[in-house]
Amino acid sequence: MVLQTEGLVVAVCRALNVLCVATDRDALVALKNAAVSAEWELAPGATNEADAVAQIDAERPHILVVFGPFERLVGLTRERFPGMRIVTDRDAPGATVVATSLEEVRGLVKSEPRPGGPII
Repeated sequence: MVLQTEGLVVAVCRALNVLCVATDRDALVALKNAAVSAEWELAPGATNEADAVAQIDAERPHILVVFGPFERLVGLTRERFPGMRIVTDRDAPGATVVATSLEEVRGLVKSEPRPGGPII
């Protein structure tokens, strides 16, 4: 996106934002390590549904990566944000794709096209 104001042209990039959710702090650290890349930003992450929903509202991630029994979160997120890519470690209604291991996470995140459109 390019903005022009008072004769200045400014390019605005919108980085891909990824939110990881896991069952506890150690699992979250492992999941974030599996998802991290210089190509996108990681949101702080959550270990429960309430914190995850709060971060989805605040951070507006493009991709949600959920490892653990968070089927309700996946369904709720799919209802509220039908276009969000959701990577899970199990077959859950609303999931976009299932990762069979932590090693697959980065590749499944990377397969998502870069976000575009206006910055809101």
